[in-house]
Amino acid sequence: MSHRELDKSIPPICMSGRSRPSLRRTHHRRSQMLAFNRIPPASAVIRRLLTALLFAAAVGFPCAIIYHAASPKTPLIFSPPSGSPPVGQDPTVRLAPEPPEVDESDSDSEEVKLERALRGAAMEDKTVILTTLNAAWASPDSMIDLFLESFLIGNGTRNLLDHLVIVALDEKAYARCLSMHPHCLALKTEGVDFEGEKFFMTPGYLKMMWRRIDFLRIVLEMGYNFIFTDSDIMWFRNPLPYFYPDGDFQIACDKFLGSPVDLQNLPNGGFNYVKSNNRTIEFYKFWYSSRERHPGSHDQDVLNRIKYDPYIGEIGVQLRFLSTAYFGGFCEPSRDLNKVCTMHANCCLGLESKLHDLRIMLDDWRNYMSLPPSVKKSHPPPWRVPQNCSIGSLQQH
Repeated sequence: MSHRELDKSIPPICMSGRSRPSLRRTHHRRSQMLAFNRIPPASAVIRRLLTALLFAAAVGFPCAIIYHAASPKTPLIFSPPSGSPPVGQDPTVRLAPEPPEVDESDSDSEEVKLERALRGAAMEDKTVILTTLNAAWASPDSMIDLFLESFLIGNGTRNLLDHLVIVALDEKAYARCLSMHPHCLALKTEGVDFEGEKFFMTPGYLKMMWRRIDFLRIVLEMGYNFIFTDSDIMWFRNPLPYFYPDGDFQIACDKFLGSPVDLQNLPNGGFNYVKSNNRTIEFYKFWYSSRERHPGSHDQDVLNRIKYDPYIGEIGVQLRFLSTAYFGGFCEPSRDLNKVCTMHANCCLGLESKLHDLRIMLDDWRNYMSLPPSVKKSHPPPWRVPQNCSIGSLQQH
């Protein structure tokens, strides 16, 4: 028998799958072995991870710095905070402090500031008391101190301070006002310096007087009645009960002839009571514009001229002149201390002369107030003023 025939006659040996793997499964296992042999050791993996992290940090950290530098958001400050950090906040990191809030009042318009000051001081009927002040009269122990003191020692005048607005014409006067009174208003005039003492009828004096007239017109247009008072006027009684109910514009006098409607009375613009209405607004416009027809004149001189103008009748404004028995001054003093409401240091030149006589006046009032009621009523003492402010000294100028 040949070898080929012998092979065919011998049956093949059968083996189970466990004892003889198939060629396909053998090839799969070889592939797994080859893949396993290509896996790097653990130390190589760690090195690759560290390399990747260092590369990301090298690229990412400068980018983050550039982003935060350009970002409008609040930056971080990497420094220890003062005090304890808020709960949950890393004590080594704190937010930059918030920028200080802007004082919106600094950006308010002049009209808004004026309205705020008037509203804060107004009486129930929208009446305010106004005075103007510059640096010369605002220095310590000067005019403004005597003015405010008169309210404090007057008869029923202390509460009127709640309704007084001091209109400061310069920065020094405004700063002084803020230190001593709750209702202050800074009134700016471009290109004009109101700080120094303004002597009677000098260009600076005239500008200050006319600025006042224009300002008071604005107050009327805003719907407020006002009592305007120079700060060299001492207040001893509440003047409101002594105003005329039918008067639109009421003004004190250097010389009073006996009738409140007599146009021959000599008015003084340092003290007036004005109601807000269309008649008084038009009257102030006419008064202010009349300065151009009377150049070199102050407001009081112009008033003495226009009070006869037919246009006043057309406006319909009711003028009333206040008696010096109640609203006096050095020109014509209030003789009876039982009646006096205010006393003005008019007919007087120079700040020092005014201060000298006003201090004596306040002493006279204190003496009067210290008397028993029966003596005050029957034998009120006379004023010892004017002295330095006498009419004779005024005429020498």
